[in-house]
This record gives sequence, structure tokens and C-alpha cells, in this order.
Amino acid sequence: MIEGVVSEQVLKVRGLNKSFGALQASKNITLDLRVGEIHALIGPNGAGKSTLIKQVSGELHPDSGTVEVLGQDVSNLDRVARARLGLGRTFQISALAMEFTVLQNAVLGALGARGGVFRFFGKVMRDSLLVAQAEHALERVGLIDEAKRRTADLSHGQRRQLEVAVALTMAPKLFLMDEPMAGLGAGGSQTLTAFLNELRQEAPILLVEHDMDAVFALADRISVLVYGQVIATGTTDEIRNNPEVRRAYLGEEDAV
Repeated sequence: MIEGVVSEQVLKVRGLNKSFGALQASKNITLDLRVGEIHALIGPNGAGKSTLIKQVSGELHPDSGTVEVLGQDVSNLDRVARARLGLGRTFQISALAMEFTVLQNAVLGALGARGGVFRFFGKVMRDSLLVAQAEHALERVGLIDEAKRRTADLSHGQRRQLEVAVALTMAPKLFLMDEPMAGLGAGGSQTLTAFLNELRQEAPILLVEHDMDAVFALADRISVLVYGQVIATGTTDEIRNNPEVRRAYLGEEDAV
């Protein structure tokens, strides 16, 4: 974490509430993300983690509460406007264009960051600045040698890397990552963990993840979400040893 600025809040979520009929998916959720950190959000399936991420990214609007990015209230802005302010997002389920090449997907991300409209793809691919931006992102995640491959032909782990590359083309000020380790083997998880550990210095990460080895290796702070409520926030040691968390999520005897 960056010395001297750890308290600076890049993202502030205050009192978010969201209901779907009788189901209250978010109950007065308050948390923040600080410069240089990875703040992990964990909890059992159905706890409301993805719903929260969607509210932060602008895909869903809360019934009440506020979201601030770099001190600006973005609660009434849509997903595209928030992305242009520097909010980068990777998805639990791949949002890549599978029939496009790896480079084409990355170029589309760069085009979105510029605020361009996708009309004539051939013209877009002749834009040297967009292509250079995309290639730089692919190089950073280790996919530059796969640039000409069709995205559908990539391994699952490579697709996850490509999603991060697409987000990188937008030069985000913070990342929202929804289960980036999902479907990766041990080797892929270790590689991505090492990359995210370096990436936090460039932009802090709000990380939703079920891979607890990755969470405990990466997180500066962890918030535990159960039935739409944050029941605890703290360091990895504080969360490991929190009796309520052990009962509700980690397991009374299995928390380590």
C-alpha cells in the first residue's frame, strides 16, 4: 500500500439499499476503497456481492444511498459515464466478443475509453493510437503473442486475462473485479494473483472473489457480506478471527 495516502478514499459507498420485490439484496451497505489497496468482498452465494458491484458500476441504481468516485457523486450516472470517470470493470461472466480477435476486443475497450462509437470496424483498426494502446494492455497481461487469435479459441484463463486487458485500455482510476479467478487452475490463479498484486499500485481494486487463498494473499482489507449486509470489515487477521464471520461464512472449525 502507498505510504502516506492510505486513508485517501477513491471510492465511497454510503447506505446502499436495493430490493427486488420482497427480497432486499442490499441493506444499508457502507464501504470504501483507498489508494493503493485491494479491498476484497466475500460472502456465500446469494449474499448480494454481484448486486453491489452492479450498483457501484452503474448497471443497477440503488433504491437509496450514494456512490462517490474520486470525491464526485456518481449515483445518478450510468455505467458508461462512470467508466469514463475512471471506473474499470471485469465481469463474473465473460462480456468479450468471442468471434473477434484478441486485439480487436482490446481495441474496442480503447475506443470506449476515448468515447468513440463503434460504426466502421475496419477504420477503427487502422487507428494507430488505439491499436498501440490495445497492444500495450495485451503486453502487460501476457497476451501480446495471442493478439491475432480468435477470442473463442482462447483458454478460460486467457479470456480472464483479456478482460483485464480490456479494462486496462480505459486507464481506470479503480477496478471492480467480479470473481477474476473463477474457472482458473492453480497456475492461472497464481499468475493472476501476482499481476493484481502489482496492479494495485496503479489503481486500487474492489475484488469479489471466492478463492480464499487469493483473497488472503491479496487483500489489505476484507468486507464480509451475508444476506445483503456487511457483517464485518477488517484486515485478513481480523476477519479470520472474527467469531461472527467464522459462524456465518468461514465455518466455525474451518477458518484458517
